Amino acid sequence: MKQFDLRKWSMADVEDVAHYANNKHIAANLRNVFPYPYTLEDAEGYVGSCAENSEERQICRAIVVDGHAAGSISIFCGSDVYEKSGELGYWLAEEYWGQGIMTEAVKRICREAFEKFDIVRIYAEPYAYNIGSRSVLEKAGFSLEGIMKKAVCKWGKIYDCCIYALLK
Repeated sequence: MKQFDLRKWSMADVEDVAHYANNKHIAANLRNVFPYPYTLEDAEGYVGSCAENSEERQICRAIVVDGHAAGSISIFCGSDVYEKSGELGYWLAEEYWGQGIMTEAVKRICREAFEKFDIVRIYAEPYAYNIGSRSVLEKAGFSLEGIMKKAVCKWGKIYDCCIYALLK
């Protein structure tokens, strides 16, 4: 597995994020809040919000590979009846796919979240067609809980979505 670090975000990461995130293959697997094309202004907004995060109910980390912020991984704690759950989200520069980085990053951030927060469950919702992300979750110990039929609309098309979870 290629070496990498997870660290808190810095505004110095903006250019890296603008470069690596501007990829249609990445955007295709994420929610619409992640734009394509991905601009420098998008990166400034995202990195700024992560860098200013108080971490009271979320953890946001840069995935640093070869000295560059080449991806992002976060866990957001739920509220109301979901207060004991956290949602996992992530992306990684395409050139680093398939190298074991994301599986290890998921394991690390989940350990940190279970230690830091009073949660009992971490879940993720990859699109059913995203075999790479589903494999990452399975290798990191997540279980497939179900497939939600026709649950998401991405770029005008309807897709199934999965729900994976890791219990404390």
